Amino acid sequence: MPAVPSSPILSVVDDSDPLLGELAEVPPAPDGLLELLARVPDPRQRRGIRHGLTGVLAVALSAVVAGAQSFVAIAEWAADAAPEVLVRLGVTGVRPCESTFRRCLQRLAPDQLDQLIGAWMWLHTSTIGGRRVIAFDGKTLRGARGAAGNLVHLLAGLCQQTGAVLAQLAVDVKTNEIPMLRKLLDTLDITGAVITADALHCQRDTAEYIIGRGGHYIFTVKDNQPKLRRKLKNLPWKQIPILDASIEHDHGRIAKRVLKATEITEGIGFPGAVQVLQLTRTATDRKTGKRHTEVVYAITSLSIADAKPAQIAAWLRAHWAIKNKLHWVRDVTYAEDHSQVRTGGGPQVMATLRNTAISILRLNAHTNIAAALRHHARNHLRPVKLLLNC
Repeated sequence: MPAVPSSPILSVVDDSDPLLGELAEVPPAPDGLLELLARVPDPRQRRGIRHGLTGVLAVALSAVVAGAQSFVAIAEWAADAAPEVLVRLGVTGVRPCESTFRRCLQRLAPDQLDQLIGAWMWLHTSTIGGRRVIAFDGKTLRGARGAAGNLVHLLAGLCQQTGAVLAQLAVDVKTNEIPMLRKLLDTLDITGAVITADALHCQRDTAEYIIGRGGHYIFTVKDNQPKLRRKLKNLPWKQIPILDASIEHDHGRIAKRVLKATEITEGIGFPGAVQVLQLTRTATDRKTGKRHTEVVYAITSLSIADAKPAQIAAWLRAHWAIKNKLHWVRDVTYAEDHSQVRTGGGPQVMATLRNTAISILRLNAHTNIAAALRHHARNHLRPVKLLLNC
């Protein structure tokens, strides 16, 4: 009776697989992702090291590209991979076991790893209308807790154009996202870039920081800024013409969206704000006829000469792609909130590997991440070839 493979993501590689010969001839991309992993500092003492950190990280990332969700699954992927596959990832001799992956990844400096990978992603993303547009939002890892029993919370920045993660940082339990956004932006060159964030980050200090760094912001304004929202609400919107209106039919509702915008020169009292948008959404239930109207206000440092209101509104709506393209994928496809990785930097490092896998798949034109993971899980050579070409 043939042996039953230990991994649920087994991909059999035989000598006749044409991709194996092709893989042997693929040189690593210059300044590629595998080359970048060699720059990650190894926290281990030199004595007794059996596996190089670069190889361990490369195997872990390959396994995550194939859908691995835990240290055990990563080790199973390595156990089932052909020796030729592991050699291309920098692993020779004895295969790394689960404890090797666990010890190595938990001891890494996660913020440093995020910064290295984020810098690489920055070079491989593109602009929208000549501007780089970055959406920032936070996510709590509900299955992971720190040494003090606190939930791990991560703040990340996503390129709106490509869906690649450009930055990530752990939010310390003694603070919150507001000052950490400025700290995260310190790692990026935001000159000319547009920063989108939710109402939590609609803060004077944050606006001044972004403008001082040569960037622009788009913030929604809600009840956490009551005076500012009241000022925006009291603008003469009835006299301002409608710039755009659209109707959508989805989920048994008819949604009508109306956009108005006006430039401002004084009276708002918010740093750098030169344009205000009013977005009105009226949803009508097709069965009951009930209507629900929501009015959202947004401010931006972009003038109409910098960007038309319709473009700003599109960036504002696309801001929520960070939840759909990143957080939702990590939760549903990778079951992140059920992860049992809880020790040291492990939770953030695993989140970084998931971010990286999602990003490189999107950069390689995959729009359905779940389908892409299944595709790469069917053959161990596929994720390795993907990394070699990155």
